Amino acid sequence: MTTNPAPPQAFGAATTGEAGGGRAPELRAGIGRRADRARRRLSSPWASGIAIAIAVLWTVPTFGLLVTSFRPVQDIRANGWWNFFGAPRVTLDNYQQVLFEGDQPLAQYVLNSVVVTIPAVVIPISIALLAAYAFAWIEFKGRNILFVAVFALQIIPIQITMIPLLTQYVRWDLAGSFWAVWLSHSIFALPLAIFLLHNFMKDIPPSLVEAARVDGAGHVQIFFRVLMPLLVPAVAAFAIFQFLWVWNDLLVSLVFGSQRQVSPLTVRLATLAGDRGETWHLLSSGAFVAMLVPVVVFLALQRYFVRGLLAGSVKG
Repeated sequence: MTTNPAPPQAFGAATTGEAGGGRAPELRAGIGRRADRARRRLSSPWASGIAIAIAVLWTVPTFGLLVTSFRPVQDIRANGWWNFFGAPRVTLDNYQQVLFEGDQPLAQYVLNSVVVTIPAVVIPISIALLAAYAFAWIEFKGRNILFVAVFALQIIPIQITMIPLLTQYVRWDLAGSFWAVWLSHSIFALPLAIFLLHNFMKDIPPSLVEAARVDGAGHVQIFFRVLMPLLVPAVAAFAIFQFLWVWNDLLVSLVFGSQRQVSPLTVRLATLAGDRGETWHLLSSGAFVAMLVPVVVFLALQRYFVRGLLAGSVKG
């Protein structure tokens, strides 16, 4: 006598019923309680005072850069930005000139930075999610040794890998292309991404995965329907770190993407900074343009970032 396989709705019921859904809200509630405790600790007068002092020290140079970017070039060369309030004069010529004028307009490099950053974030996260799932939930020979080896790759300085990687890219005819930059950033990010996402996956209650397996779910269904909804904060947290790293990177861009057609924003800013101060008005405007995108991304994903930092410390 044979038994009929579980109906399609059984898998959904198991992942949202007592075995699955009963633990998922519990996990989220634990994260919420952890966040409330952290919020109470950080709301003390001493913590607030230290936070305000750090915010002021961090904001004053940024505010000075913003003011300088709107001042006429004659005023910038004549005195400091704090003199702006005595006789304020505002102009948009600095932004117009640095973004759209000259033989190297900054707008082209901003577009290059977007083209470089998005795949350099998506590629390592996609690979790391699959690798982290295998290390966390699939039994295979040598799993622990291989995971320790991946973790140990984090201690290798990226500087010593530059020449071997560049030599290999030349052999593959990838030097000077976006692929060289994408692959380099992905390679450097994978060890940390796998380690962090693996730790988050191990914190997920095993009952969720076991219930899905009982109902006949395979690895693909377990990964996308059970684990991925719970991993959104962790993925968002690492995506922010990786985005900021790639967007602000100069070393990898100079080595693997120094050609103008693939050079990101940081390469052009380094060129402006090397003009012996003659283009200080353009450098201030270009630097503030470079700051806008990371600030917008961080503010848009801030709630996921905080949840991702707290989720790893909560046990199911």
